[in-house]
Amino acid sequence: MASFDPLAPGSAATLVLVGTRVSGMMLIAPSFATTVVPRLVRVAIVVLLTVLLQPAVLPLVTDPQLTLSAVATEALVGFAIGLGAAVIVGAAEMAGDVMAVQIGLSGSAILDPVDTSAQLPVLGVLLRMFTIALLLTLDLHHVMLQAMADSFSTLVPGSAVDAAGGLRSMVAVGSALFAIGIRFAAPVIAVVLLATIALAILSRAAPQINLISVSFPVQIAIGLFVLSAALPAIGRTLQGWPSVYQDLLARTGDGFVATP
Repeated sequence: MASFDPLAPGSAATLVLVGTRVSGMMLIAPSFATTVVPRLVRVAIVVLLTVLLQPAVLPLVTDPQLTLSAVATEALVGFAIGLGAAVIVGAAEMAGDVMAVQIGLSGSAILDPVDTSAQLPVLGVLLRMFTIALLLTLDLHHVMLQAMADSFSTLVPGSAVDAAGGLRSMVAVGSALFAIGIRFAAPVIAVVLLATIALAILSRAAPQINLISVSFPVQIAIGLFVLSAALPAIGRTLQGWPSVYQDLLARTGDGFVATP
C-alpha cells in the first residue's frame, strides 16, 4: 500500500471525504460511540483510521470535489455502516425493555453508565451491556473496521450515490430492530404469558387468594429464571451476528447504489 502523501493531487479532498465517512460510523457504532470513551480518544481514532485508509482510497478516486452534498453523503454512508451493528445492540436493549414490562420490572430503573446517563429499565441496560461485551469478544470492532474498508471499493468517495435510496434502506434496516428484539424476548414473553393465564385460572378456582399480592412476585421470579436460562441461547444467537450484520450492510449498500 502506498504511503500517506498529503501533497499528492486530490489527497486533501480525499482525506476529508474519508474522514467524514469514518466519523459517520463513529457517531453510532457500538463500543466507539459510547460516552465512556473520551472524546479526545474518539477523535484520535478517527484521525488514525483516516490516515491509514486514505492511501488505499486515493487511487480509486477521480477528481474528488469537496461539495456539501459529497460531505453529507459520506457522513450518511458511514452512519449506515455503524447502524448495522447498532441495530443488533439496540434490539437487545429493546428486548430487555419488553421483558421488564412483561415481568413487572418496568418501574425498576438504573442509571445508564454507558450512553445516555439517564434512568432506564434495568433489564434493558443489562442486556445491552451483555450484548456489547459478547460482541467485543467476537471482534465486533474488527468486523466494523473491515466493513468500513470494504465500503470504499463499493461506494467510492465522490461517486454518484442514491442518497434517498440509502435513507429508505436505512429505515428498513432499522425496522429489523423490532424483529430481532422480539426474537430475543420471545422465551420470557411466552413463559410469563402462560404463568399469567395459570394465575388467572387459579384466581377463578380459589377466589380467596389475593391475586395482586401473589402475581407480582411469581411473575418476577419466573421471568428472571427464564431469562437466566435463555441467556446462553441468546449468546449462541449472537455468535452468528457477523452474517446478520453483513446482510444488513448488503441491504443498505444496495440502497445507496445509484441506478444509471
